[in-house]
Amino acid sequence: MAYKALVVWGGWDGHQPKQVAATIERVLTEKGFEVEVSDTLDAFLDVEKLKGLNLIVPVWTMGRISNDQLNPVVEAVKSGVGIGGCHGGMCDSFREATEWQFMTGGQWVSHPGNDGVEYTVKITQPDHFITQGTQDYTVKSEQYYLHVDPAVKVLATTRFPSPGADGPHSTNDPFDMPVIWTKMYGNGRVFYHSVGHSAATVEQPETLQTLTRGLLWAAHAEELA
Repeated sequence: MAYKALVVWGGWDGHQPKQVAATIERVLTEKGFEVEVSDTLDAFLDVEKLKGLNLIVPVWTMGRISNDQLNPVVEAVKSGVGIGGCHGGMCDSFREATEWQFMTGGQWVSHPGNDGVEYTVKITQPDHFITQGTQDYTVKSEQYYLHVDPAVKVLATTRFPSPGADGPHSTNDPFDMPVIWTKMYGNGRVFYHSVGHSAATVEQPETLQTLTRGLLWAAHAEELA
């Protein structure tokens, strides 16, 4: 079986979408996927083409998406096509598109301390396919504070507040924020990883491993691991 993926990149340049898309293209190609890469949201217009895919990977921070571009993605994922991504490229993509947020399972709202915060990603479900072989690890990047769908299955978390990253959230009791999660949207598998502020962050071995396995999981392609 030939697995097919569509990677669509663009939006805010600060997240290096072109470079992150290239990394995702590389790892999926190495796993045997046929990968199409596009830098326009018009790649989403053809719903029948999308339904013929195994995986959609958005790498698009902020910006706007029209209903003509959004609705085919929604319908394809409902029908069983997987969707997966990381950081702002998936969960801060289109702030006015609530259906996108409903589908992906969360929305970025802050990163206290901005870039350069050192924090731990704690693997909470080490036996899941996505996190197998990955131990707790440290990241120095943006620590994402998200509003999260309570239906998600959390595989990894990070503790807030973090040293040196004070903010209005800091007067609350300490709490764990999801970092890696899965969920269903209709018949489609949804995977998200909040680490990935830059191409170098995506390339960190623990992040790249869990991201790759998460994309395989979303595509029902675990056999390619």
